[in-house]
Amino acid sequence: MYRFLIYISHPYSIPIGKPLQAEIESRGYEVCWFSELEYTKKYFTGDERILSVQQVLDYKPHIVLTATDIVADFFTGIKVQVFHGFSANKRPVMSSHFRIRGFFDLYTTQGPSTTEIFRQLAKKYGFFEVVETGWSKVDPLFPLEKKAPGEKPVILISSTFTTRLSLTKIEEVYEEIKRLSTTGLYHFLCVLHPKLDEETKIKFQNLENENFQYFDTTDLIPLYKKADLMFSDTTSAIIEFLLQEKPVVTFRNNKPGAHLINVTEVSEIEKSIALALTKPEKTMMAIRDFIRHTHPYHDGKSSSRVIDAAISFLQKDKSHLKSKPWNLIRKWKIRKRLNYFTLHSYNRPITVKPEDTI
Repeated sequence: MYRFLIYISHPYSIPIGKPLQAEIESRGYEVCWFSELEYTKKYFTGDERILSVQQVLDYKPHIVLTATDIVADFFTGIKVQVFHGFSANKRPVMSSHFRIRGFFDLYTTQGPSTTEIFRQLAKKYGFFEVVETGWSKVDPLFPLEKKAPGEKPVILISSTFTTRLSLTKIEEVYEEIKRLSTTGLYHFLCVLHPKLDEETKIKFQNLENENFQYFDTTDLIPLYKKADLMFSDTTSAIIEFLLQEKPVVTFRNNKPGAHLINVTEVSEIEKSIALALTKPEKTMMAIRDFIRHTHPYHDGKSSSRVIDAAISFLQKDKSHLKSKPWNLIRKWKIRKRLNYFTLHSYNRPITVKPEDTI
């Protein structure tokens, strides 16, 4: 009887954990949740068992599945990184997605483009292993469903919370979206990043009309399925949407590629949307190639692979791995954040055989 803990911070990580919870429960194992942030708890759906710091210590998890950059090192169990998003290339240097912070024993990667880099890093550092599994959040996206034809094309608007990259911070883009929503040519769905400021969210919510719907949700999969294309900027939601082999129009994307229809001027938005809706073959070929490198799993079973990888790692001999670094500053920060101060720390991953859990 393995005990799992799903460890998150922000509400957008809940849809990452839900498929993992379902998979764990289907196998008859125990699963609980821990949120670093109190406000996140109001977004839970009610079937989660949410623990406090002390309750986690009493629970003694064997496996901690983490959708955060760091994790409480004084919790028991192997620390498994499942990631809170795809690498969106928001920074000019290598994405923070690949930053090794010294907390994790196992990285479960999303596809070849991330696996290769993390395996190189595993050789360099020597205190963790890497298994490619696919990403749990997109399991509900599969199998892909053919969208029923509608009267109007449906466009999903999304945005990053990073101010310098967010289309929501550009008044001319806002006015163009407002104009397009009144033409009657398209139906817009809008969901903004939870970390965007309330003033911006309210501004877009006020655009609601018969052709524009605003959603305050972290469950994006149903919106992905409804939409014919996405209009966005530089956010990992773009990658999630592309997995459906649907086109994306981006505004001043940080690192545009052939898989995106990127525009830099407001005057180009409408004609680029019209082009995207035709699904130009060159763009679609680039999208399919991008999927093969980023997340080549279409079976909706990434959560199963994550759990398999975690249990296998838990059971195996790990004496070849180095101890994790002291990491004193980061460990102090996590203690301060959780208001729990202890000298105890698990610098080496535990090993638990099946007979040990009986």
